[in-house]
Amino acid sequence: MEDTIKKVSKEKKDIVPINIVPFNYAVSLIGGKWKMQILFLLWKNEIMRYSELKRSLGGVTHKMLSSKLKELEDDDLIVRHEYPGVPPKVEYYLSDLGKTLMPVLQAICSWGHEHIPKDINLNKYNQ
Repeated sequence: MEDTIKKVSKEKKDIVPINIVPFNYAVSLIGGKWKMQILFLLWKNEIMRYSELKRSLGGVTHKMLSSKLKELEDDDLIVRHEYPGVPPKVEYYLSDLGKTLMPVLQAICSWGHEHIPKDINLNKYNQ
């Protein structure tokens, strides 16, 4: 038992301190269920209207989609462009900063393609 305690204590001393702030910052921008899906859709479709995004996302509520779009806009990852008219026409697209995240989303997508099980229930992930 004493050997185990010494071993664990030694291992903890070998942990290299890291600055986790940049990682936490990045995750805060794209974390949650809908943000990466919104970014992915805008990347693949370039420009989308609110109703197109809502339809493409499936189970997202109006309140949740509005909230996530506002957060992405506030974080300068997407641009909201409103055209004058009644009713106003609103389109969303990736900002230049948002476009810099696309290699990250591409890597996640590639990883998914490589590791998705053959017998997976696609309905569970088709949202």
